[in-house]
Amino acid sequence: MGMLGGKVTRKEIRREIRDHSNLISEETVDETRISKKTGAKYYPFQYRFNFAVKHLITAGYINTDDNRILELSEKGRSIDSHFDPKKDVWPMVHEAESSKSEMSEDESEEDTEIESWKENLLGYLIKMQPQKFELFSRGLLTHMGVDLDENVGVRYVGDGGLDGFGYITSDDFRTTRVALQAKRWEGKVSAPEIDKFRGAMDKYNAEYGIFITTSDFTREAIKTAKVGTRVITLINGDQICDLVAKYEYYVEPVTTYKLGSFYTDKD
Repeated sequence: MGMLGGKVTRKEIRREIRDHSNLISEETVDETRISKKTGAKYYPFQYRFNFAVKHLITAGYINTDDNRILELSEKGRSIDSHFDPKKDVWPMVHEAESSKSEMSEDESEEDTEIESWKENLLGYLIKMQPQKFELFSRGLLTHMGVDLDENVGVRYVGDGGLDGFGYITSDDFRTTRVALQAKRWEGKVSAPEIDKFRGAMDKYNAEYGIFITTSDFTREAIKTAKVGTRVITLINGDQICDLVAKYEYYVEPVTTYKLGSFYTDKD
């Protein structure tokens, strides 16, 4: 949290762990299981993560007003290498020992229901015909400020090709050549795919690259995208959904309400 700076969401912390942690592998964070009760997919790590956050809040290491936006407390900021959860946290939340056995695979983070539309969107995108997905990608990128060239979908044998080419003009009127790649994949995009894309960028002298996927990128792919003078922007499935929501691109916002603890607390 300290590395991310200031107030951050649970999702941002999990993403930092997923992409950069030396202690927790990306496979652990990305692991999915199917609920025996509902048949729905869930992430075991999310529950373990929320369980840990809950106890850090109780122990006074994390402050939160809404249980979603988190911030290190003064106590949390003063943690050093001698921090010992068993000694520094568990004594303050000893009741967790009894509830630990009650952990359910169906427990999930609080915003799962709110963001369930993302799973639906990505499911539809993966099933789209290539032409329709290209139309979707072009429209979304246009909303992002990319002036797309009509000569799209240029292919080069052996280097992975490009799905599009365009221009981005900054506030100071500097125009940058940008190469685009869009993959409707369910598996993660690996580092070699990023290398292929960079090779294809060379064909057009592209100064900037945007790689979009309906899935996600491996840690090595993320590192590879940052190597060299031309950093490639990576947009994963979750970020696609965020952009669709931001620009209200073929979606309609719906207002809903979450009941406060006054209603749900047992008297």
